[in-house]
Amino acid sequence: MKMSQMFGRTLREEPGEAELTSHKLLLQAGMIQQVAAGVYSYLPISWRSIKKIEGIVREEMDRIGAQELKLGILQPRDLWKQSGRDELYGPDMIRLIDRRERELVLPPTNEELITQTTKSVIQTYRDLPVTLYQIQTKFRDEPRPRGGLIRVREFDMMDAYSFDLDHQGLDQSYEKMLEAYKKTFKRCGIRTVIVDADSGAIGGKDSKEFILIAESGEDTIVLCDSCDYAANDEKAEFKKAVDLEESTKKMEEVHTPGVRTIEELAAFMNVPTAKTLKTVLYVADEEVVFVAIRGDLEINEVKLKNCLGVSNLRLATPEEVNKAGIISGSASPVGMEGFQKVCDDSVRTTNNFIAGANKKDYHLRNVNFPRDFGSIIETDIALAQEGYLCSVCEGTLKTYRGIEIGHVFKLGTRYSKSLQATYPDTNGNNLEMVMGCYGIGIGRILAGALEQLSDDKGIVFPKNIAPYEVIIVSLNTDSPEVSGAADALYEILINSGLDVLYDDRQESAGIKFNDADLLGIPVRVVVSSRNLRQKSVEIKSRSSEVGNLVSITTAPEEIESLINSVK
Repeated sequence: MKMSQMFGRTLREEPGEAELTSHKLLLQAGMIQQVAAGVYSYLPISWRSIKKIEGIVREEMDRIGAQELKLGILQPRDLWKQSGRDELYGPDMIRLIDRRERELVLPPTNEELITQTTKSVIQTYRDLPVTLYQIQTKFRDEPRPRGGLIRVREFDMMDAYSFDLDHQGLDQSYEKMLEAYKKTFKRCGIRTVIVDADSGAIGGKDSKEFILIAESGEDTIVLCDSCDYAANDEKAEFKKAVDLEESTKKMEEVHTPGVRTIEELAAFMNVPTAKTLKTVLYVADEEVVFVAIRGDLEINEVKLKNCLGVSNLRLATPEEVNKAGIISGSASPVGMEGFQKVCDDSVRTTNNFIAGANKKDYHLRNVNFPRDFGSIIETDIALAQEGYLCSVCEGTLKTYRGIEIGHVFKLGTRYSKSLQATYPDTNGNNLEMVMGCYGIGIGRILAGALEQLSDDKGIVFPKNIAPYEVIIVSLNTDSPEVSGAADALYEILINSGLDVLYDDRQESAGIKFNDADLLGIPVRVVVSSRNLRQKSVEIKSRSSEVGNLVSITTAPEEIESLINSVK
């Protein structure tokens, strides 16, 4: 492709509206254009990268025996009501009514429709196992789209689904998919970390995320510095320090005028915050819930939501707290009946807590679990943070920011049960298919590569997903000798099967070099009057500081060799 004919243009200045590196570079390089908040058009040069990413994904899915299909984008809303996820997704899922008054949805994911589709085809146990996948545009009405392609409302995604006879078969399908993901991301030139993850609205037993570590990422992951433990912060566990040397004592009231926060309470009572009990009031599906945790820890709201099994969870407002007759700043689960109560298992790590007395300006000394808590759910609802002890070994946890690129789930029979997707076994008994589901963000791979690999000059594309493998920069284009040599080299490289971008524009050398760096094409070739006087052209990789002169006659072979050597 000649740049004089290419649709799109680079920008001299960084776009002011973009915050993340990938967003700035995609806009500045003329690769995307915003249509609406969280909705982008891919221009030709980025679309070439997207198609290459899709090609790699397809090859690795096909390699493990997955079969590609394409599901309808509009789906009956009844399917989602049947699975119970219509309300769960809330306003994130776009709903509409057609001219015949039928309710439809634009789905953010496709577990319902793929289950219905498979149910209609599978007739016997001999038809299983099967893994199906598609690459399709999805819609999710994100409340705060940001970061260009990192968090959008309309996005391209590979979603795959395995259907097995039993859980042992699911384990095998899951492992195959994990290996396919590893190969996919390696071929795309990005580095990812596999972490334990929460299943969220998808549901299921086990799930793992593939996280690309980047400071701009929205996700926080927790890694052990001594073993291979890795989880996102929604799922991560840790060892909670235990101090039970002090014997339990009789509970008593203490007058604590004006004391409302954990820090104020610890200072007033002259104890560490780990000896206090923090109580936070939540509203879970419209019900006020008491939640207690050791004062030096924070509540993990994802763990809490999963524990309660609710669709919606939020902090209670001051008005809701007052209406429930709860004393803000002095609340605790002690003596409070008629409310659902949850406490973190850290309440077992020490004796004689200081806790709220549910009475203004009073707290309780020597609160102990389970003696003083009454009916309560006890489980792990604590948020893992940097410096905590690993739950697996004696190591220390480290936290990193990252971008979720892929996610795999063991769904089990959640959807096959609700949608009656069964098969007859060898004895004629109808059994529920055992499912897994798997997703890869296509656009996020592109953006993630830019976040991870770009430099201060612009994009540094991994070779396999670069829109072009080589860019020819022709200087002194008014010279027939230069333009003729550049044209001839362009034709030779094109005919040899390489993806070539040819900058034949009437622009200065500075602009051309800056654009070549900005676009991040893996190999640059410079054809100029000075080089031709030495019967040479200059070649260099995007990541190299200096180029090498090679003979014009051997240039095609030298260029191919350089392309093969870059990652």
